[in-house]
Amino acid sequence: MPVPAPTVVQPHQEPAFEPAAIAALVARVREPLHLFADEAGARVGLALHAVDVRYTHLGTLPPLYPEWLGDRAFTETHDLRFPYVAGEMANGIASVALIVAMARAGMLGFFGAAGLSLARVEQAIDEIEAGVADRPWGINLIHSPHEPALEEALVDLYVRRGVRRVSASAFMALSAAVVRLAATGLARDEHGRVARRHHVFAKVSRPEVAAAFMSPPPAVLLDALVADGHITRSEAILAATLPVATEVTVEADSGGHTDNRPLVALFPAIRALADALSTQHGYDEPIRVGVGGGLGTPASVAAAFALGAAYVVTGSVNQAAVEAGLSADAKQLLAGASMADVVMAPAADMFEQGVKVQVLRRGTLFGMRAQRLYELYRTYDGLDAIPLDVTQGLERDILMSSVPFVWAEVQRYFGDDPSELDRAAREPKHKMALVFRWYLGLSSRWAIDGDPQRRADYQIWCGPAMGAFNEWAKGSFLEPPAARTSVQIALNFLEGAATIARAQQLRAAGVAVPPAAFSFAPRPLA
Repeated sequence: MPVPAPTVVQPHQEPAFEPAAIAALVARVREPLHLFADEAGARVGLALHAVDVRYTHLGTLPPLYPEWLGDRAFTETHDLRFPYVAGEMANGIASVALIVAMARAGMLGFFGAAGLSLARVEQAIDEIEAGVADRPWGINLIHSPHEPALEEALVDLYVRRGVRRVSASAFMALSAAVVRLAATGLARDEHGRVARRHHVFAKVSRPEVAAAFMSPPPAVLLDALVADGHITRSEAILAATLPVATEVTVEADSGGHTDNRPLVALFPAIRALADALSTQHGYDEPIRVGVGGGLGTPASVAAAFALGAAYVVTGSVNQAAVEAGLSADAKQLLAGASMADVVMAPAADMFEQGVKVQVLRRGTLFGMRAQRLYELYRTYDGLDAIPLDVTQGLERDILMSSVPFVWAEVQRYFGDDPSELDRAAREPKHKMALVFRWYLGLSSRWAIDGDPQRRADYQIWCGPAMGAFNEWAKGSFLEPPAARTSVQIALNFLEGAATIARAQQLRAAGVAVPPAAFSFAPRPLA
């Protein structure tokens, strides 16, 4: 814990009452601030040291450190310096380099495993372990309702490799795989407390999903896992007394999979639910609730902590960072986005259910074209039912290949999983969905690779936070994409959030804090 330097007493110093002087002191968050009333008791001023006896000492604010903005138990449990997490942008956009940079800075990053092959995920684990030494890190487990075998295989890998932290995203209900991950390795330590081998971070945007992760797993799932030999009976007994996840990330209006929920409405509801379930089940350890989505400036990060967030998770802004696994061309598009330059589009992984993701609209036609595919899917019973002129337009303007060519590519992709092809042979509508998902799936790869021929089809996951970040960074050293390192973004967010939190503390204590004190300009930070 940092220790402040000893105070030098200067008895004749005058308190600061003027706006400019107050703003300057607000920024000195790592030093104690003393509050004094003037002789008439009408104004509250600030000083770093003792002042003339004419002024009445009202109290002292201790130092405020960015490290202390969140839940201390969160940083202690995961051996972090800062309550800051870089989220798991899919297809390796949250790259090995990003996770290593976060770990070395005392923060937590989740590798974006969704959409990658099992071999590539294991390779990433090797590379991360080599880069971080013993620093904490995590990886993603995205819900795969159409490919449950993939979800199981990823859990097999994470258990075998001893991955300690896994972010479970896009879940609409608990699966056997995620329960198995949470339960595996549960044991009592020498003090009789239950120790977890695997920490599940559940990313949720609906109270009912949050409740499932914040409750003990259903007995039927635990019994089935024991019967299948995936967990032991003793692990199942302990799991029945614990929440599936002790870290729950409330996902507000984010890029990618999102319900576009407003943070100030969603977080309090899920925070209250966590408290109620902890009391109901008598948990020894409280559930820690964090915030993700919509965090693109220090002010938004400060707001998240003010709501009571145990930690914050950033996503969209990291896609434009140097370490992100996204092409320079796509990063340049992100750097030009405003808050309104986003749109909802059909998701590749849950296309048939009508699930949508939030993507960048400016500079790409993906959102419009993806929506056109979903309209065709809803209108027709199969590819053969689509009128010839519509099919020709589809091949020319969106697929840029013939439907037979795309179907051949789909067959090649599902060669190791014939169940999808068997279903497509029986259900023409499912075959149509697989052809359309070919485009939706590859569009994110074109953005990652920077394919110039498919620039209009880039699928770039992005929320309004990206536009807010660009506006905040304008004219600063963080404006050029080449200068946007993930660590500088994080340190500026945290330092700025601490400054804004200090300004609010002082305003609540009666100090006439000027509006300028609630802003924080980007600056290079060590």
